[in-house]
Amino acid sequence: MLNTGILNPHLLSLLARVRHTNGLVIADRGFPFWPMIETVDLSLVDGVPTVLQVLAAVRANGSYNQAYMALEFKKNNSAATCAAFEKGFGSIPVKFEPHIAFKKRVPGAIGLIRTGDTVQYANMILISG
Repeated sequence: MLNTGILNPHLLSLLARVRHTNGLVIADRGFPFWPMIETVDLSLVDGVPTVLQVLAAVRANGSYNQAYMALEFKKNNSAATCAAFEKGFGSIPVKFEPHIAFKKRVPGAIGLIRTGDTVQYANMILISG
């Protein structure tokens, strides 16, 4: 029985299949459903869990060397929220691009993790190292 780290079996299964250069989406509660991408829905209620909580758990269990987010994230959120996300990424470089361009990357991801987060444009694509 697992008693530390990620306990959700569906999330563990998805993470076990992430290989070098694969994309993994972590999304807020309002992110559209993509039928062609395996989705692990962790949302419980508004704000639970957050994208940053999931990011921390995922980073502890894998190696990521690039991230993408929508440019609109910086435009629609406070400096404190942007700083919290910057801290959450740690040493992972983040490229910001228009939301339309960001969404074009989504179909290439190996999977999507949906959270209950309500932060606007909190979606990200992590690229495994």
